[in-house]
This record gives sequence, structure tokens and C-alpha cells, in this order.
Amino acid sequence: MLHNFVLFISVFLASVVEGVEALTIVLAIGTTRGWRSAWYGTIAAFIILALFVAVLGPGLTVIPISVLRIVVGGLLLIFGLQWLRKAILRESGFKPKHDETAIYKKTAAAARTTKGIIRHGAIDDWYAFTVAFKSALLEGLEVAFIVVTFGASQGSIPLATAAALTAIFAVILAGTIIHKPLAKVPENTLKFVVGIMLTSFGIFWSSEGIGIHWPGSELALLAIIAFIAVTSVLQVSWLKQLHATVGKKA
Repeated sequence: MLHNFVLFISVFLASVVEGVEALTIVLAIGTTRGWRSAWYGTIAAFIILALFVAVLGPGLTVIPISVLRIVVGGLLLIFGLQWLRKAILRESGFKPKHDETAIYKKTAAAARTTKGIIRHGAIDDWYAFTVAFKSALLEGLEVAFIVVTFGASQGSIPLATAAALTAIFAVILAGTIIHKPLAKVPENTLKFVVGIMLTSFGIFWSSEGIGIHWPGSELALLAIIAFIAVTSVLQVSWLKQLHATVGKKA
């Protein structure tokens, strides 16, 4: 039960982050070049991502659970530590934070000055279609990977898929209503949380895969999450002090 709850929250938050990033590009293209081709590109990307989950997800379930958890745990550690590293660097000032408004303006400016290929038909602007498709596909691949790995490891691909779809629907609904980039979403904080979650699941599952039995079973996951969170916050605090010192010397 605890596993399923944490799994849902992790996939949901990861999907929100990637959804916000993709939405920014789609909004910029749609408002400057027209919505039809931008939506076609986005829908085409979603179809490919759905096929990815539908084909790969069931295939992973035939792998022995111990092997699957070692592989998935290792991959989640790679993904989680990457997200966590970037979030820590952004939070401490060593890396600029994601600015969705700036990305929106940059994409919109490029869309206005690029002629692209425009023709009559279902897809009347191939530039808009291509940019929207690429953005939705690239951002969605990480979500699809998380859905497949989390779902296969827990035998809960439908639950992981539901979490992703709920998040994407919420992001699209918000973007449709306000027609602006969701700049107020605390994206770095969400990446920080998701990085902690992915890293914690990676440690928990890869350890179980090699035969380690955690005391308290599922409750041990909460302890791992707390440990990763505390050490990450301490790293941010130390790096902030280091950044301030470096800035004074410069």
C-alpha cells in the first residue's frame, strides 16, 4: 500500500515537471504559428509514448523479479541522481534555474522569424508540428521510462500510467485555461523531490534485487527517503556557503 502511494506521487510529480517543460514549447508554437499543427505534433508524440509503454511494459514483467529490480534500481539511481544533482546545483546557485517565461519568449521569437514549410491540409505548418512533436516526445520519454520501470517493478503499470495521465491532464488543463507558461510552478523544488524519490526507490529495489532484506520492509523506504532528503538539504546549504565565498573572492 505504501509502495503504491509513493509510486503514484513520484510518477505524478515527474510527469508534472516534464509536462510543464513540454507545455511551454507547445504554447509558444501554438500562439505564434497556430494551434492545429502544434496539437497534431503533440498528439503524435503521445501516441508514440503510449506505444512505448504498451509494448515495453508487459515485456519487462516476464523478467525474474530479482533481476528486474537490480536493473530497474540501477537505472532509477542513474536518473534520480541526475535529477537530484541538477536540482542541488540550481538551488545552491551554481546552475541557473529553469525559466519557463524566458524559454517561452525564446521559442516564440524563433517561431515568428522561421518561415518553415506551410501547406494546406491536416498539417498546415510542418515547422509547428515538428517543434511540438520533438518537445513532447523528448520530455515524455523520461516519463514513459519512469512509468514502465516503476510499474513493472511493482506489477502496477496501470497505476503508474494513471498517475502520469492525471498529471499531464492537469498541466494541459492549466495551460489551456491561462494560455501562458506555468512559470509559477516550483519546478526546481519538484525536481528536487522527484530526484529524492527516484534515488530512494533505486537504492531500495537494487538492494532487494541482490538479496538484502530491509528491516520493516516497506517502512524502510520512508527511512531511505528521509536520509536522502536530509543529506541533499545539507549539500545545498554547504554549496550555498561555498558559492557565496567564491562570489566574494571573484
